[in-house]
Amino acid sequence: MSRITRPPLLDDLDYPTSDGRPMAETDWHRILMVALIDTLIEFFVRVPRVYVSGNLLVFYEPGNKRKHLAPDVFVVRGVRKHKRSNYLIWREGKPPEFVIELTSSTTRREDIKKKYELYRDVLKVKEYFLFDPFEDYLKPAFQGFRLQEGEYVPIEFVNGRLPSEVVGLHLEREGSDLRLWNPVTGLRLPTPEEARHLAEERAERAEAETARLRREIEALRRQARKR
Repeated sequence: MSRITRPPLLDDLDYPTSDGRPMAETDWHRILMVALIDTLIEFFVRVPRVYVSGNLLVFYEPGNKRKHLAPDVFVVRGVRKHKRSNYLIWREGKPPEFVIELTSSTTRREDIKKKYELYRDVLKVKEYFLFDPFEDYLKPAFQGFRLQEGEYVPIEFVNGRLPSEVVGLHLEREGSDLRLWNPVTGLRLPTPEEARHLAEERAERAEAETARLRREIEALRRQARKR
C-alpha cells in the first residue's frame, strides 16, 4: 500500500498545473461540474478553513510529477481557503475528504477502478460519489461510498438522496443534473445562476414596491393640496 511521505526530492513550485486533458468531455459535464463547485463555494463562503475546488491537479507522492489525479469536485476541511495552482497533499497536510466524479465514456473505467482504489487506499478520501448524467456508462448511474475501516461501503439512499457526512448536505439526482439539498432547511441549494435570478426577482419586486409607494404618496399630496 502506498504511503504519503515527504522526502526533499522536488521543489513544490516545479509541479505542473495541467495534465493536458480537456476540462470535461461534454458541455453538460462542464456546466454541471462548475455549478457544483460554485454552489459548494457559496455554501461554505462564511465557514473558515474549508477549501472547495475541482478539475485541479492533486499530487499525492512527493517528488513524482506523474502521481496525480484531478477530481471533478472536491472539498477539504481544515485547510486555508485561497486560490491554488495545484494541490500538494504533503504541503496541505490533508487529502480531499469529499469527491464527486462525473462519469463519461472516457472516464468510466478510471472512475470505477483506478480512482476508486486511489481514493480508498492511498488518499483515504472519506466520501466518494459517482454520477453519470445520461445513465449510459455507470450502473447504477448515481452511487456513493463512505470509507469505513479502510474499505468503501455503499452509502444508502435517504428519501431518494445520498447523504454526505463531510459537507452536511444530501446529493440528489434531477434528470441529468446533480443537486445539493440542505437537510437543515429542507431546501435545495440554488445554483449560482438560480441565485442570480432570485436576486434579480427580489430587486424587481423591491423596485415595483418603491414605485407603488411613491405613487401613493404623490396621490396623498395631491389630495392634501385640494383641501
